[in-house]
Amino acid sequence: MAKVTPKENFLKLGRGEFPYYVPFYSILGDPYLGECAVKGCRIGFFKDTARQGGTDMWGVPYAKPSSVVDAMMPDTRINILEDIGDWTKVIKFPEPLDVDINAAYEDNLKRIDRTQSCLSFGPGFGPFQELVALMGFEGGLCALMEDPDEVSAMLNAMVDHIMPYYKKAFEVVQPDFWQMTDDTCAKLAPFFSPAIYEEVFLPIYMKLAEPARENGVPVLFHNCGNTTPFLEFMYQFGVRVTEPFQESNDIVACQEQFKGRMSFVGHWGWGQHIPKGYPDFDEEEFRQDIRNTIDECSVHGGYAFAGFPIGAVGDTAVKRAYNIMRDEAHWYGRKVYGYTED
Repeated sequence: MAKVTPKENFLKLGRGEFPYYVPFYSILGDPYLGECAVKGCRIGFFKDTARQGGTDMWGVPYAKPSSVVDAMMPDTRINILEDIGDWTKVIKFPEPLDVDINAAYEDNLKRIDRTQSCLSFGPGFGPFQELVALMGFEGGLCALMEDPDEVSAMLNAMVDHIMPYYKKAFEVVQPDFWQMTDDTCAKLAPFFSPAIYEEVFLPIYMKLAEPARENGVPVLFHNCGNTTPFLEFMYQFGVRVTEPFQESNDIVACQEQFKGRMSFVGHWGWGQHIPKGYPDFDEEEFRQDIRNTIDECSVHGGYAFAGFPIGAVGDTAVKRAYNIMRDEAHWYGRKVYGYTED
């Protein structure tokens, strides 16, 4: 058959369909052999220096842990908000920057070829993640149990503050996927109950995803951990592709349940996101594990491979592991459905 672009192939996942071949999804949006299925469009409406070790738009300080290369995390030694009842006194709503949306979009197009890659764009606000960044995990979880109404009031006020700017940008960007993110789950289970999800977070996600639902654009949602208990809620607010859908989820059962409705990206995590025995891993054993993952997860369609080997700062072997993984997933992903190019 004629060559299928990475964009055309990945768009089928947004429709719950079998792709022509198993795509590779990179959370970094970096290409391999010139191909990249999805690239994110970045437009900053508020000052945010978290990636540089500063603060996010809400004043939460960030720091780089030595155990994870290239990651910035909230500085858990500092809690901005001690009592959820004080949020109206403590939370400072950021002033918008003077942003020319059209110019910012054109600048993004210098690195995104929309004929070849899907463009994702979205608000980049995780309600649960911001709650625990402001209060710490213990404080945030206690607030959810003790005063969910105040948590809802704060998070809704934050969303109401930022969303007008993203709605305007949506009209300009017209993304292929509406990008959302919120890590609400640990490896084995969510951090809170489905009841709390439905009461507190679902209405907020509905608001964050409103431009996508109104325009028929699929939501691409990043949510680590065991997210299975939340999938039906995610579908309600527009999620059609979720990543990284880690190995603690029963992907085959979920593919059967959501066949034609939702696609799943990821599910590789052998050796806790690094090859078993790392850094002295056996390359063929590593490649075989990737093939096994693709074999298991590709049967029902609606699947893309994703993996991100993680190492500490100064770890030089992790790049080798990442390159091997990209190579195996790229070529083997083309074999499983018999994809060939004329």
